[in-house]
Amino acid sequence: MEKRSRQAPSSCLKIVLFGPESSGKTTLTKQLATYFNTLWLPEYMRTYLEHKWRNSQETIAKEDLLPIAEGQIVSENKISSVLDTVLFLDTNVLQIKTYCEYYYDGWCPPEIAEAALIHKYDYYFLTDIDTPWVPDNLRDRPYDREKMFRIFEKQLVQNKIPFTLLKGSKEKRLAKAISIIKTLTKQK
Repeated sequence: MEKRSRQAPSSCLKIVLFGPESSGKTTLTKQLATYFNTLWLPEYMRTYLEHKWRNSQETIAKEDLLPIAEGQIVSENKISSVLDTVLFLDTNVLQIKTYCEYYYDGWCPPEIAEAALIHKYDYYFLTDIDTPWVPDNLRDRPYDREKMFRIFEKQLVQNKIPFTLLKGSKEKRLAKAISIIKTLTKQK
């Protein structure tokens, strides 16, 4: 994963939607991309694991972690190389690291942990858990939402990453995010 796990240089503003499962990240990512007339990057982990579930009815295993992280990074590098405006990311390697540590009792492949520390993004939005939890074949922790939210929040605080908490209705989240992104685009 070493060479393919490097974040490629990019001139676009990279905005990460960050938070636990079923907290509105994908919905907001799509809304923001539409509003700013740009692209968004889906969560590679979801694509990878949906494919695995369809083919074998299996969920994530440790051997999936590096291919998932690599797929996320390769996808991000590919799309950010053709953009010079704003890219909205439904996840990133820090999100993958957070899930690794949660599901595997603090363990994370060192390649993912290292990539999570050195990859840079322009801003993070932490999505609150005040949205309804929607079950699917991959989501499995409806009763751990508060705990998961605190873990995600702690990752941002510990790593001194600037972020804004988004909560409330879809409209309220979208309006707050748009306001902040407009400020960021003026600064860039």
